[in-house]
Amino acid sequence: MNKMILRRLATVAVAAGLGVAAPGCNIDRLPEYEQTSEAVFADFNNYKPLLAKLYAGLAVTGQARTDAADISGLDEGYSQYLRAYFTHQELTTDEAVMTWNDQTVQNFHAMTWTSTDVFVRAMYSRVYYQISLCNEFLRQTTDAQLSERGISGANAETTRRYRAEARFLRALSYWHAIDLFGNVPFTTEEDLVGANFQPRQAARAEVFNYIESELKAIGDDGGPLADARQNEYARADKAAAWTLLAKLYLNAEVYTGTARYTDCLTYASKVIGADYQLNPNGGLPAGANNRYRNLFLADNNTSPEIIFPIAFDGTRTQSFGGMTYLVNASVGGAMPKEAFGVANGGWGGYRATQALTDLFPDPARPDTTQNNPDRRFLFYTNGQSREINVVRDRFTDGFAYKKFRNVTSNLQPGTDVLDRTHPDTDFPMFRLADVYLMYAEAVLRGGTGGSAAQALTYINNLRERAYGNPTGNITAAQLNLNFILDERARELYGECHRRTDLIRFGRFVSGKNWPWKGDEKAGRDVEPFRVLFPIPTADLTVNQNLRQNPGY
Repeated sequence: MNKMILRRLATVAVAAGLGVAAPGCNIDRLPEYEQTSEAVFADFNNYKPLLAKLYAGLAVTGQARTDAADISGLDEGYSQYLRAYFTHQELTTDEAVMTWNDQTVQNFHAMTWTSTDVFVRAMYSRVYYQISLCNEFLRQTTDAQLSERGISGANAETTRRYRAEARFLRALSYWHAIDLFGNVPFTTEEDLVGANFQPRQAARAEVFNYIESELKAIGDDGGPLADARQNEYARADKAAAWTLLAKLYLNAEVYTGTARYTDCLTYASKVIGADYQLNPNGGLPAGANNRYRNLFLADNNTSPEIIFPIAFDGTRTQSFGGMTYLVNASVGGAMPKEAFGVANGGWGGYRATQALTDLFPDPARPDTTQNNPDRRFLFYTNGQSREINVVRDRFTDGFAYKKFRNVTSNLQPGTDVLDRTHPDTDFPMFRLADVYLMYAEAVLRGGTGGSAAQALTYINNLRERAYGNPTGNITAAQLNLNFILDERARELYGECHRRTDLIRFGRFVSGKNWPWKGDEKAGRDVEPFRVLFPIPTADLTVNQNLRQNPGY
């Protein structure tokens, strides 16, 4: 497998029609393109590069590293999709705080964001720009359009598979939309967008149903997505659709008021049966146990555990968001730059709260990364205090993340040898460990079609991988929902699941506090409406169909 789909980004100028501003969203699109959609889509040879553009929307901000952003009016670095998603999913939780004072970034951990927040607008804009790209690709590749352009036979069949991938990517962004914003603007390729088009606001449950129907249409038996593990690396296949369905169903009670845990088990089981494996220990010295660590290094594209990644390449997918941000912003203080594959002392940004590191055994030990029995404890402790007394401008308050690094499993630096800034490390958006944890949670919440014994086996598979032996295994009596929430933190911290998890468990706004939640050192409950982010004021102004979320 390789990273071809994102390492060969579109060299064709993306058509003006493909880059339309998200309908009903106050987004300025740059750059302007001279070619029309009709001209670009007339040639089948352009279709794969255009599909690559859809995937690239998760990784980069435009056609070049800087000064060629798809969306103007927002800083290219912090408006990148993954970086914006991390801000919303991690900085709002017990897993991370930020040193910087960039604009309103401190408001996320303090939970004081507003409807005019530039970071909220960046996330919202990226989601809807991505949806618009997918809509236009689908609008231009119908069977009727292909026939009119003389595209037939094998090329037409290939295009139908590309369309399925575009539908998956659109479903992914619509999931992010309802998870973050609730009732949202809704449009598909069936809408004839134009300068004055204002989409209606669809209820969260309606969009949930749409996402479900799309994923089942493309991912169930006979669907046009490639079979599990049969597509190019970093491209969606049926297992990616099944994983997203499982995540949708796991959170269905939040989104719709109706529990769907049996459906979650159905699709989690399909993924588990698709021959993914927990990351192996290949290529490491005898006695080393780095199976977990290697999931987050520059050669993690070889892992049999990752179901759907956002792919990055140090020389071809450069931005100051994405994994460039996740690697560089985690490095500071006395952390050795060579061990992280970066060129300088790092950016000194986010680090862990004590609430996260206390979930691991013996978090206060010296040299804990080597001696902590749970090898998922990937935090740098030398020169770092466990307790956070000062959030801003003091990187050494709080243990530092050392999870994402730009070195390979044999500790060689990534391919960006000139700059040493942009990593090859891919972001594991969906991986098998998460599916194991979803299976166990769905069983505990009363889903049928699974078993408590199998759930315990999956949990202990993860813990034996983490400990290197069975000493960390748990018993059936220890397996409960509180354990699952903590185990999800230990296994998945920093991977953009935590806010959604805390909301599902009823622990986000109240019921659980952590350092500096609500801008108080001990943490405090915050307003219940914070379970959703606001619709940006800029969009409310231009689309009279939209109504703001309560509380904003």
